[in-house]
Amino acid sequence: MIPLTIAEIAEIIGAEIVGIDPSEVITEVPVIDSRKVEPGSFFVALPGERVDGNSFAKEAIANGARFAITTINLGIPSLVVEDAGVALTTLATVVRERIKHCTFIGITGSHGKTTTKDLLGHVLGVAGECIVPTGSFNNEVGVPLTILHVTPNSMFCVVEMGARHNGDIASLCNIAKPHLGIVLVVGTAHLGEFGSREAIARTKGELIDSLPEHGVAILGTYDPLTPKMGEGSARKRITFGESSNCDVRAADLEFREGLAHFDLVSASGRAPVALRLLGAHQVANALAAAAAALELGISIESVAAALSTAEPKSKWRMELHDINGLLLINDTYNANPESVRAALRTLVHLTQERGGASWAVLGKMHELGESERAEHLGIGRLASELGVDHLVSVGTDLYLEGLELDPEIGDEMLTHYLLTQEEALEMLEHVQPGDVLLVKASRAEHLDELSEKLLANWQVTQE
Repeated sequence: MIPLTIAEIAEIIGAEIVGIDPSEVITEVPVIDSRKVEPGSFFVALPGERVDGNSFAKEAIANGARFAITTINLGIPSLVVEDAGVALTTLATVVRERIKHCTFIGITGSHGKTTTKDLLGHVLGVAGECIVPTGSFNNEVGVPLTILHVTPNSMFCVVEMGARHNGDIASLCNIAKPHLGIVLVVGTAHLGEFGSREAIARTKGELIDSLPEHGVAILGTYDPLTPKMGEGSARKRITFGESSNCDVRAADLEFREGLAHFDLVSASGRAPVALRLLGAHQVANALAAAAAALELGISIESVAAALSTAEPKSKWRMELHDINGLLLINDTYNANPESVRAALRTLVHLTQERGGASWAVLGKMHELGESERAEHLGIGRLASELGVDHLVSVGTDLYLEGLELDPEIGDEMLTHYLLTQEEALEMLEHVQPGDVLLVKASRAEHLDELSEKLLANWQVTQE
């Protein structure tokens, strides 16, 4: 964090100082989980649905926190406020206004935000200190925490922005005030919340509308709505994609063992990229990161080299595990129709290379609203069209209800409807070396637990 005294922080958030020297200078970052306190950091006691952060403030101090922001005087070093969440937002907003030395980049989109954020952080790191949130810190809590990680030495700060309601991204932009805005794609994630893709596009477009006049909009070309954002404004607009009319594009694209190889092409030249991230959909994420880095003055050779060395960072996103001849793709962090379609194509491609059977183990996709049945059935049909050998539907029959297969035209996919993870685990004992399994569902389905159990079983078999 940029240096602030206790007195300055207290004035910003309107706090009563309890048991701390007002002249003490704070440079460490805030945490909201008392278990993750590091010596020197400070704890923010946020209210929760089930627990009150105040209940963990003493534990945070015992774990090494210098003080806590609380709503109750607990007799510990603390800054006591009326609302800890408001205090966190207010502190981040004022700190952001004081930061003049760092370029802020906002990222949004229906999917790919976290991976793109990780890639961009890796690429920008070649030029100087880049602040990147861990995981998916993309809401009214995560964005302030990201901003408060900026130090006097930071050159860049990448801010991931998610939304569930109209106005959410505009609110986050009021805090972060990004100089560059990246919109990856407008898809169907959270369609149940917004009602239409056009409504989703308006919300994602709040990032572009919030940019300053000299700001830069970096726009994907993977749907018809994103490329139109910012039209008619004075802001610079840069497009990325795989067609020849994109400002930043992938040329001569091919896949080897599920990994994309392509030439990165822009007005500044051409350079080869060999991604280490699994799946065709990673190309768009890499191009978005490349477009931002190129705009910020990093050479195309350096961008391509950095993209080629970037490793997966965030959990449960196309994680690849190869044990005893069995290959598991753990993509259980979340799911929407676009990401499931991409994962299925990767599953089939890897299976073709290995010569075994393909198993698509899918749980329910959430927040699709009235399109829920149609979207799930569409995934079931795509699995059949792609030649998936086994479609395993866990906890829902939506992928299978209404699905008609025709063996006479080679449509021989086997379907399995299993109520519980235990049933799925028992059935998947029959997989053979050379087989490839994809496990994917919305986060609320907890299929990450099934993935962990599968891996544990395979490990025991290997031993």
